[in-house]
Amino acid sequence: MDRAWLFPILVAGAMVLAVAALGATITDIGPWYHHLVQPRWAPPDAAYGVAWTAIYAVTALAGVTGWLAMPHRREREGLLGLFALNGAFNILWSLLFFRLHRPDWAVFEVLALWLSVAALVVAIWRRSMIGAALLLPYLLWVTFAGYLTMTIVHLNGPFS
Repeated sequence: MDRAWLFPILVAGAMVLAVAALGATITDIGPWYHHLVQPRWAPPDAAYGVAWTAIYAVTALAGVTGWLAMPHRREREGLLGLFALNGAFNILWSLLFFRLHRPDWAVFEVLALWLSVAALVVAIWRRSMIGAALLLPYLLWVTFAGYLTMTIVHLNGPFS
């Protein structure tokens, strides 16, 4: 393996594992969640783990691809910052929805999450169309999650 790949792989892996672990720790699919009225088209609980695992994997690959395509350290550091911001928004959504039981706040936060994914797509697109394309499932999933969250708020609100 070329040593140029080693550092971005380790960083991407560590970031993905940290976001996934924190998100899983915050996510409580217990009585409160199960009492929420869900739309008919909501995926079963088991689908979320599968979807997030795939999304985290392609997101890490996109990060490595983008990192290696950026010739300047400043660009790579900016990309790392965008991924860190995205990870924070990802965790914050879980905190608002599952831990604080505020899907209404999560609706607004998911906009920030969506914009952070879009910013990653744009940042990577400039250097690697393949890397940017790897983020499109994440962007679609967050779009779906936002719509699902809005629907849950509509079916169950108000929250306090």
